[in-house]
Amino acid sequence: MRVQNKKAFKRILLLSGVVVYLLFIVCRDKSVDHYKRGTALGKKGEHDQAILCFDKALEINPRFVEAYCNRGVAYDKKGEYDRAISDFNKVIEINPWFTVAYYNRGNTYGAKGEYNRAILDYTKAIEIDPKYAVAYYNRATLYCGKREYDKAWEDVHKAQSLGLQVHPGFLKTLREASGRGR
Repeated sequence: MRVQNKKAFKRILLLSGVVVYLLFIVCRDKSVDHYKRGTALGKKGEHDQAILCFDKALEINPRFVEAYCNRGVAYDKKGEYDRAISDFNKVIEINPWFTVAYYNRGNTYGAKGEYNRAILDYTKAIEIDPKYAVAYYNRATLYCGKREYDKAWEDVHKAQSLGLQVHPGFLKTLREASGRGR
């Protein structure tokens, strides 16, 4: 009798595990569906609707870093910089190696006029991914604004060596400002 109870118990455990796994898959798929919908809406400029979709994805999966990151971008586009930074901070808390979170937070700090913080975030993104060309470029624009022209040129050259086409207007501005255009 005892052997039968052990077998029944093992079957129940196995079935319970299968049910939990299936529920996880269903919930995960729903969070991904909301995320994809939010991403599509964000690309169309429908940021309020995108945020609602990302909210739903995060209700289902509170550790969904991509949903936090894209919601942060949507908040940034709306000019809600502190909310954007909060989302990027959450991404970094969950996954400190998520390069795009540092890059996006750098963009938001730049939009807020907090250039030193933006430079720190671009630098961190570059430390994680030394081939992140657009982070070099964005950091170069900030160095240019701070009149740190040698650093700006160094980053421009690095971005170009990684295949990024640097905007000709920026190159002209940097040449003139740094005195290299003469």
